[in-house]
Amino acid sequence: MAWYFVVFIFLFSCVLLAWLSSRLIKCLIQIGRYLKWREFVVTFFVMALATSLPNFFVVFSSIMHGIPELALGDIIGGNLADLTLVLAIAVFFSKKGIMANSETVQKSAVFTSAIAVLPLLLMADAKISRLDGLILIFSFFLYSWWIFSEKSRFTKIYNNIVENHISFKSFLKNVAKTIVLIILLLVASQAVIFSAQFFSSRLGISLALTGILIVGLGNVFPETYFSIVSARRKENWLVLGELMGSIIICATLVLGIMALVSPFQINDLTPFFTARVFLIIAAVLTLILIKTDRKITKKEGLFLLFIYIMFLLVEIFISSS
Repeated sequence: MAWYFVVFIFLFSCVLLAWLSSRLIKCLIQIGRYLKWREFVVTFFVMALATSLPNFFVVFSSIMHGIPELALGDIIGGNLADLTLVLAIAVFFSKKGIMANSETVQKSAVFTSAIAVLPLLLMADAKISRLDGLILIFSFFLYSWWIFSEKSRFTKIYNNIVENHISFKSFLKNVAKTIVLIILLLVASQAVIFSAQFFSSRLGISLALTGILIVGLGNVFPETYFSIVSARRKENWLVLGELMGSIIICATLVLGIMALVSPFQINDLTPFFTARVFLIIAAVLTLILIKTDRKITKKEGLFLLFIYIMFLLVEIFISSS
C-alpha cells in the first residue's frame, strides 16, 4: 500500500476522531442540560471524558491487538502534549494568558502532576498488572471524591443549563446519537491502529515511539479544539479544567480499565525513556507555572512550546542514532 495513502488515512482518522468527539461533546452537554449537570461536572468529567475517548478506543484496540507499547505510548505522548503543546496553544489564543486563581484549580494542579507521573512509577517493573490497574482507578475515584466533597466546587451553572428546558424526547435522541458516535469512534480508532503499524514498519521505528510521536499527538486534537475555543471566550478555568481532567482520566481511568481487562507487559522500556523524562519535567514545570502568580503568561507558553519541541528533537535524534 502506498505510504501517502496511509498518511491520508491516518490524518483523516485523527480529524474524524476530533470531529466525532466535538459532536459527542455537544450531545453530552444536551444530556447535561436535561439532567441539570453543573459547570464543574461538565468541564472536568463530561468534557474531559469526551476528549479522552479517542485515547480510550486507541488504547483498547492496541491492547486487544497485542501491541500494548502503542497504547502506553499514546497515553504518555498525549499527556506530554497536553501539558506543553496544547496548553501553550491555549495561552497563545488567550487575551492575557491563562488565569489560575481558583483554589480548585490550584489544588487540582498538584494532583494532576502526581497522576501524570504515577503510571511511570507503576511500570518500573516493565508491566501494568491488575493491581496497578486498581491503584490507578482508586486514584481516579479518590480525586472524584475530593471534588464532590465540597458543594461549592460545582454549584456554578454551565451555560445556564438549569434554565434551558430539554424535552425527554430530545434527551433520548441525544442518548442514541451518543451510542452511534461511540461506535464510529471505535471504527476510527481501528484506522489509527492500522496506520500506526504501517508507520512503525515503514519508518523502522518501534510501536512505542509511533504511539508517543504520532498517535499521541494526533489524539490531542479534541483537547486542542476545546482549549482554543475556551481561551478565545476568556473561559480560562475551563481550559485548565478540561486539560487536567483529560490527563487524569487518561492516566488513571483509561489505563486502569485496560489493565483490569487485560494486564500487559512491556518487554523493552528503552523507547519510553526520553518521553518519561520529559513528562516528569513537564509535570513539575506546569505545576510551578500555575502556582507562580496563579497565571500562565504568553512568555511561559513559549517556554512550554520550547519544551515540547526539545522533546521531539531529542527523541528524533536518539531514534536516528
